[in-house]
Formats: sequence, C-alpha cells, structure tokens
Amino acid sequence: MDRKAETALVIGAGGGIGQATVAALAQRFEQVLAVSRQGQVPPALAALAEVHWLRAGADEAAIAAAAASVASRVDDRPLARVVIATGTLHGDDYQPEKALRELHGDTLGHLYRVNAVLPLLWLASLEPLLRRSGEAVVAVLSARVGSIGDNRLGGWYGYRASKAALNMLLRSAAVELARRAPGVALLAFHPGTTDTALSKPFQRRVPAHKLFAPAFVADALLARMDEARADGELQFVDYAGETIAW
Repeated sequence: MDRKAETALVIGAGGGIGQATVAALAQRFEQVLAVSRQGQVPPALAALAEVHWLRAGADEAAIAAAAASVASRVDDRPLARVVIATGTLHGDDYQPEKALRELHGDTLGHLYRVNAVLPLLWLASLEPLLRRSGEAVVAVLSARVGSIGDNRLGGWYGYRASKAALNMLLRSAAVELARRAPGVALLAFHPGTTDTALSKPFQRRVPAHKLFAPAFVADALLARMDEARADGELQFVDYAGETIAW
C-alpha cells in the first residue's frame, strides 16, 4: 500500500486505543508522530519505521514543547490527521461515583483536567500548525455518557460532566477553527466499550459483541475521520457513524 506523504499525530499513544490507532495510521501515512507520557515505545510499535515516539508530560509547558517538536517534523509532510486519545475514568484512589455522597472536589477537578482541559490545551498548541496544514481532521475521544440528552441512568458524575465539558470546549473550538482554519474538520468520537485498562473493571456486564478490540475501534475511528467534512460544525459520532445527541 502506498503511504500518503503526510503526517498523522496521536496524543495518548500509550493507551490501548492510542496504540492501535498508531499502528493503523502507520499503514496509511509516511510519518506518524506518537506522543505519550511513557518514555518507552510499546513492543507492538517498536518495529514500525514510520512511527516516531515523543515523550511529553501533562503540564502546559510540556505540551507547548511537544507541539513545537511536532511542528519541526512536518515541513515536507503536512499534518493531515490528529487523534487525541487521552482520558481517565478511574484510578488507584478514585472510581466512578454512584451517588452524590461519593463526590469529592479533588477527584472532580482531576477528571475535568484530564478529560476536558488537557485535550483543549493540546488543540490550542497545535492550532497554528493546523492553520498551515490547510486540510486536516482532528478527532478527540469523547464518550456517549457525556451526552446530556442521553443521560437516563445518572451516576458517574465526574466522568459524565468532564466529557460534557469537553464537548462544549470542542464546540467553541470548532466555531473558531471555521474562521481561522476553515480546512480543519473537528469531531468528538465515542469508541464504545473497548477492551482496555480504562474499561476493565466494568466489563463484566458488557455483552461480548459490545466489547470491542482496540484494533476494531481504531479502524472505525479512521473511517469516521475519512468521512468528516470541514463545515464549521463539531461532529459528535460513535464508532458506527451514528450522531449522538448533545
């Protein structure tokens, strides 16, 4: 397969969906830049000559420095695809809340920062590069539970709210990019329940046909990006291409 003489960028490349997306993009683009907090290249990606691994922290200075490094590598191969595959649902000292009494301010702040703020800081740092690229598609991992209209079960307060906040921030970014970078399409992508560390504690009740392999999700994500159009709108779609209510 002939690879396009363009660059793809994956932020959060060390996660399950991130790794699978890097591998899928390496089949299509001459250069894939993979950004992660991990310093070591995952074994599954180590043999891919098209992949360049970049380590970056999660503070504003580290993001700006990593964006500058990306910019230095795309002069002759413009940026065509950007995937921001970062996010958190649970950790050693926090789990999704089932009731109001379980809410903690520090946990809510952490979820907002990781799930909403950091993706937008990345987008802000990349915006000058996107303007120079002309045409590009940017996809950010969102979640169906971030839909206010679709919320019938409640619970998972911090994760739901942080993903809803992400969607609103992306909507504002789409309005701005329509003026400043009209060739850029922006979408919020719901991957479904994917067999990764993020969903592992919650897979027991998921039907087998609804638990997706990361490679399946990566292929679906790239298909949705191929379909995206730079029309000034933020698209909120799932793996099957269905539009999700805000």
